[in-house]
Amino acid sequence: MSETITALVIDDEPDIRELLEITLGRMQIETFSVESVARAKKLLQETDFSICLTDMKLPDGNGLEIVEYIQQHHPRLPVAVITAHGNVDVAIESMKAGAFDFISKPVDLNTLRQLVNSAIQTTQIAVENDNNDPRLIGESAVMQKLSNSIRKLARSQAPVYISGESGAGKELVARSIHHLSPRLHHPFIAVNCGAIPRELLESELFGHVKGSFTGAHQDKPGLFKAAQGGTLFFDEVADLPLDMQVKLLRAIQEKSVRPVGATGEVKTDVRILCATHKNLEQEVTEGRFRQDLFYRLNVIQLNVPALRHRREDIPPLANQLLQKIASSAGMPTPTLSPKALDTLTAYSFPGNVRELENILERAFTLCESDSIGTDDLHLPESAPSPAAQHGNNGGAPDYYQRCLEHSSLDDYLEEIEREILCNTLESCRFNKTQTAKKLGITFRSLRYRLQKLGLDKE
Repeated sequence: MSETITALVIDDEPDIRELLEITLGRMQIETFSVESVARAKKLLQETDFSICLTDMKLPDGNGLEIVEYIQQHHPRLPVAVITAHGNVDVAIESMKAGAFDFISKPVDLNTLRQLVNSAIQTTQIAVENDNNDPRLIGESAVMQKLSNSIRKLARSQAPVYISGESGAGKELVARSIHHLSPRLHHPFIAVNCGAIPRELLESELFGHVKGSFTGAHQDKPGLFKAAQGGTLFFDEVADLPLDMQVKLLRAIQEKSVRPVGATGEVKTDVRILCATHKNLEQEVTEGRFRQDLFYRLNVIQLNVPALRHRREDIPPLANQLLQKIASSAGMPTPTLSPKALDTLTAYSFPGNVRELENILERAFTLCESDSIGTDDLHLPESAPSPAAQHGNNGGAPDYYQRCLEHSSLDDYLEEIEREILCNTLESCRFNKTQTAKKLGITFRSLRYRLQKLGLDKE
């Protein structure tokens, strides 16, 4: 190696120190070993290290003191904690304090090598990726705070629970964490926990062996295996059935999975990120989500702000989305008139960024010129208040009552659009030219909408 890589090992057991020194030495890493918190702090003041490995129990303190000291004085130095086997609570506390990762005793040397390599890559990538992830659009204070948190979390292996309203961009945040992490060259796999049939969940996640059940004609690796070395993102994790929550908890704690029908377990190396628009704490209280799994997933919580809480980001975000829409259609990008931008900025966006994209896609389709005006946006005159989205819906308007019956705002808007089109077509005796005229849209726009909704039978 062109640049010397150095490691600090802190453990009061001579045999463990010797094992780590030999293993790291074979990786061409120069190792300094000490047996106490005091000696470790003195060395940290004198020497620059690439990685630190510390035992949790030390004669004059514990590993958490080391983690906190490094976070304060050497925030870019990755530190991993060595814990007693099965001591998950200690591992979680160490990662909350800022530890990069943990490893259990007895130390598995292959796992140790993977951890050390990941930690060294983290240091290198942190230097290369000091700028914000270009995926995240916005200069507001809340977005700057979010970007800073993402950069910090990307250097860790700790599970992250991403909370936020539907359409706010939780998956985008998960992808940003992956992109800025040492796992960026490995797969990022997103799993919508509510979209996979219950009877297929175990096979989808953990894989199966040939002949394990009817229809299992060949071995299947599963998503944990497919994401090996990368990141596994569980979207809408609150929708997981309770029996699968138990199995997921074991997979996370043991870092291994058992494919359906297999006799042994398979080691995995994935980082777990999860998200839901539901209140996960409330789901735990009401018995729909296991407290131990919540505790394991919620090592670090990251909240994605609603679009109405960062209104100054709406103009650049709208322009960026319009460019994407126009590019995918192979057409020039229209401009948004100043009045249209003001109207968008004042709107509450109950569906957040996803709703903004839908509004702009509709405006792009209907617009008759190279500039989108306020009338092209077709914004609803009123929308449910943010409080109504998460609180009691007693006495709520019919708009919101009907919204509750759908899985997303997109589904609700599609139903309204389909209803209007069908009623108007029927009143015009299915004459499309008259229908377009009655709706005040072009014939081309009508054809586009009918095709999108599967109503064009020609």
